[in-house]
Amino acid sequence: MVSEKNNKKILVTGGAGFLGSHLCERLLHLNHEVICVDNLYTGSKNNILHLFQNKKFEFMRHDITFPLYLEVDEIYNLACPASPIHYQYNPVKTIKTSIHGAINMLGLAKRVGAKIFQASTSEVYGDPEISPQSENYWGRVNPVGIRSCYDEGKRCAETLFFDYHRQHNLDIKVARIFNTYGPNMNVADGRVVSNFIVQALRGEDITIYGDGTQTRSFCYYSDLIDGIINLMDASEKNITGPINLGNENEISVLNLAHNILNITSSSSKIIFKDLPIDDPKQRKPDVSYAKKIISWNPKIELIEGLTETIKYFKNTLKNN
Repeated sequence: MVSEKNNKKILVTGGAGFLGSHLCERLLHLNHEVICVDNLYTGSKNNILHLFQNKKFEFMRHDITFPLYLEVDEIYNLACPASPIHYQYNPVKTIKTSIHGAINMLGLAKRVGAKIFQASTSEVYGDPEISPQSENYWGRVNPVGIRSCYDEGKRCAETLFFDYHRQHNLDIKVARIFNTYGPNMNVADGRVVSNFIVQALRGEDITIYGDGTQTRSFCYYSDLIDGIINLMDASEKNITGPINLGNENEISVLNLAHNILNITSSSSKIIFKDLPIDDPKQRKPDVSYAKKIISWNPKIELIEGLTETIKYFKNTLKNN
């Protein structure tokens, strides 16, 4: 260990992104030293500008597909574009980030004896045949589709983490993150919550792909960060995951659009377009394992979270 027990030196990759920036802020609040690494492909310095005044915060512009040599106690590996519009823009780069990045971060963790967290995804379940999805479901994934660079990249990263755990006794934690939303999302993120909010605030048509009956379960960012911290703080090496983190409350995409229209008092109209290839019809986590093992349960209701997120986007759009 390179730090005092209650004052760790922690590396967060993808730390300038939506979730990474909130994680950096939370870790600083817990009095840890934080090294934020991001190549700013989808992350933004605007998300972390307020952290630069903290002497325990350090930012490095670096791409984790290349090795990184640091001395740290813990690593949170969040680096990877997470929305279809971004990960499909450069699919080869996306899969390299998931796989080469995982290899580099695992190698670093092995060298310095650090505990390491992997931000996996509900996309490892693909377009599931069962609902809700539990951790023992192996998924239904197309290995050659347009979403495969992300889905299969994350699946391979999980394999690497567990092989390092078995072969090198590395202390790993793996979470499968379901749809998460909140402040610091990119205006051009392309995900359904940010898309609908931005369209509603601009008075543009709300674009629904498919007939709107497909369902999602949305978790507010602060609940998700709680879950990540709880998992990482589990001292037992046998608590590795993979563990689902998400909100169990399921809602149709059409109802989500109506909620956002109501909160924003927008006059936007809802229009329908063809559903993209391999877009999942259902996405709902079974989080009973998280409740039992790490005593985690999301608290923020959808309307409350959407209201706060809409406030953020209002300010962001006004200042751009």
